[in-house]
Amino acid sequence: MSPASTAIEGHTRGQIISDAIGHRSVPVALRYDPSAGPADIHVVFPGGSDWAFSRELLITGLRTPVRSGNVGMWPCGRVQTVLEFHSDQGAALVQFDSSALIRFLRRTYENEEVPRALSGHGGRLH
Repeated sequence: MSPASTAIEGHTRGQIISDAIGHRSVPVALRYDPSAGPADIHVVFPGGSDWAFSRELLITGLRTPVRSGNVGMWPCGRVQTVLEFHSDQGAALVQFDSSALIRFLRRTYENEEVPRALSGHGGRLH
Protein backbone atom coordinates (compact mmCIF):
# COMPACT_ATOMS: atom_id res chain seq x y z
CA MET A 1 0.00 0.00 0.00
CA SER A 2 1.47 3.39 -0.93
CA PRO A 3 1.80 6.13 1.71
CA ALA A 4 -0.74 8.30 -0.14
CA SER A 5 -3.44 5.65 0.33
CA THR A 6 -2.67 4.94 3.98
CA ALA A 7 -5.47 5.88 6.36
CA ILE A 8 -4.53 8.32 9.11
CA GLU A 9 -6.12 8.14 12.53
CA GLY A 10 -5.72 10.33 15.56
CA HIS A 11 -7.32 10.42 18.96
CA THR A 12 -8.28 13.34 21.14
CA ARG A 13 -10.93 14.33 23.63
CA GLY A 14 -13.89 16.57 23.01
CA GLN A 15 -16.01 18.42 25.53
CA ILE A 16 -19.73 17.92 24.86
CA ILE A 17 -21.41 21.21 25.72
CA SER A 18 -24.92 20.93 27.11
CA ASP A 19 -27.16 22.92 29.45
CA ALA A 20 -28.52 19.62 30.77
CA ILE A 21 -25.22 17.90 31.59
CA GLY A 22 -22.73 20.76 31.61
CA HIS A 23 -19.44 19.80 29.96
CA ARG A 24 -18.59 16.13 29.55
CA SER A 25 -15.30 14.89 28.10
CA VAL A 26 -15.48 12.04 25.57
CA PRO A 27 -12.83 10.23 23.52
CA VAL A 28 -13.00 11.06 19.82
CA ALA A 29 -11.31 9.38 16.85
CA LEU A 30 -10.26 11.54 13.90
CA ARG A 31 -9.86 9.66 10.62
CA TYR A 32 -8.74 10.47 7.10
CA ASP A 33 -8.45 7.94 4.29
CA PRO A 34 -7.42 9.52 0.98
CA SER A 35 -8.48 6.39 -0.90
CA ALA A 36 -12.06 6.61 0.46
CA GLY A 37 -12.95 10.11 -0.67
CA PRO A 38 -11.51 13.29 -2.05
CA ALA A 39 -10.82 15.01 1.26
CA ASP A 40 -13.15 13.73 3.95
CA ILE A 41 -12.32 13.97 7.63
CA HIS A 42 -14.32 11.64 9.88
CA VAL A 43 -15.03 12.48 13.51
CA VAL A 44 -16.12 9.31 15.32
CA PHE A 45 -17.71 9.39 18.77
CA PRO A 46 -18.25 6.59 21.30
CA GLY A 47 -21.11 4.39 20.15
CA GLY A 48 -20.06 4.74 16.51
CA SER A 49 -21.61 8.10 15.58
CA ASP A 50 -19.54 9.15 12.53
CA TRP A 51 -19.59 12.63 11.01
CA ALA A 52 -17.75 13.38 7.75
CA PHE A 53 -16.84 16.71 6.22
CA SER A 54 -14.09 18.16 4.04
CA ARG A 55 -10.62 19.05 5.23
CA GLU A 56 -11.19 22.53 3.82
CA LEU A 57 -14.21 23.00 6.09
CA LEU A 58 -12.10 22.13 9.13
CA ILE A 59 -9.25 24.40 8.05
CA THR A 60 -11.67 27.30 7.56
CA GLY A 61 -13.52 26.56 10.81
CA LEU A 62 -10.30 26.92 12.79
CA ARG A 63 -10.13 30.58 11.66
CA THR A 64 -13.71 31.74 11.13
CA PRO A 65 -17.30 30.48 11.53
CA VAL A 66 -18.34 28.14 8.71
CA ARG A 67 -21.16 25.69 7.97
CA SER A 68 -21.71 22.99 5.38
CA GLY A 69 -24.82 20.84 5.51
CA ASN A 70 -25.31 19.43 9.00
CA VAL A 71 -21.89 20.47 10.32
CA GLY A 72 -20.83 23.89 11.56
CA MET A 73 -17.68 25.03 13.32
CA TRP A 74 -16.01 28.13 14.64
CA PRO A 75 -13.03 29.22 16.74
CA CYS A 76 -13.76 29.72 20.44
CA GLY A 77 -11.15 32.02 21.91
CA ARG A 78 -7.54 31.49 20.92
CA VAL A 79 -7.13 27.79 21.66
CA GLN A 80 -10.50 26.07 21.23
CA THR A 81 -12.72 25.16 18.27
CA VAL A 82 -16.39 24.25 18.50
CA LEU A 83 -17.98 21.74 16.13
CA GLU A 84 -21.77 21.66 15.84
CA PHE A 85 -23.50 18.55 14.50
CA HIS A 86 -27.19 18.46 13.48
CA SER A 87 -29.27 15.32 12.94
CA ASP A 88 -32.92 14.28 13.12
CA GLN A 89 -32.34 13.55 16.82
CA GLY A 90 -31.14 17.09 17.57
CA ALA A 91 -27.90 19.03 17.74
CA ALA A 92 -24.64 18.50 19.58
CA LEU A 93 -21.90 21.01 20.36
CA VAL A 94 -18.42 19.63 20.96
CA GLN A 95 -15.42 21.75 21.93
CA PHE A 96 -11.89 20.67 20.95
CA ASP A 97 -8.39 21.95 21.59
CA SER A 98 -7.51 23.58 18.28
CA SER A 99 -3.92 22.32 18.55
CA ALA A 100 -5.10 18.67 18.41
CA LEU A 101 -7.14 19.39 15.27
CA ILE A 102 -4.23 21.24 13.64
CA ARG A 103 -1.77 18.41 14.39
CA PHE A 104 -4.19 15.90 12.86
CA LEU A 105 -4.78 18.07 9.78
CA ARG A 106 -1.04 18.43 9.21
CA ARG A 107 -0.71 14.64 9.25
CA THR A 108 -3.35 14.41 6.49
CA TYR A 109 -1.06 16.49 4.28
CA GLU A 110 2.09 14.39 4.80
CA ASN A 111 2.28 13.60 1.08
CA GLU A 112 0.83 16.89 -0.17
CA GLU A 113 1.65 20.56 0.10
CA VAL A 114 0.46 21.86 3.47
CA PRO A 115 -2.01 24.73 3.08
CA ARG A 116 -0.66 28.08 4.19
CA ALA A 117 -3.29 28.25 6.96
CA LEU A 118 -1.63 25.25 8.64
CA SER A 119 2.00 26.25 8.18
CA GLY A 120 2.29 28.72 11.06
CA HIS A 121 4.68 28.37 13.97
CA GLY A 122 3.55 26.44 17.02
CA GLY A 123 0.31 25.31 15.40
CA ARG A 124 -1.11 28.82 15.16
CA LEU A 125 -3.07 29.73 12.09
CA HIS A 126 -2.31 32.78 9.95
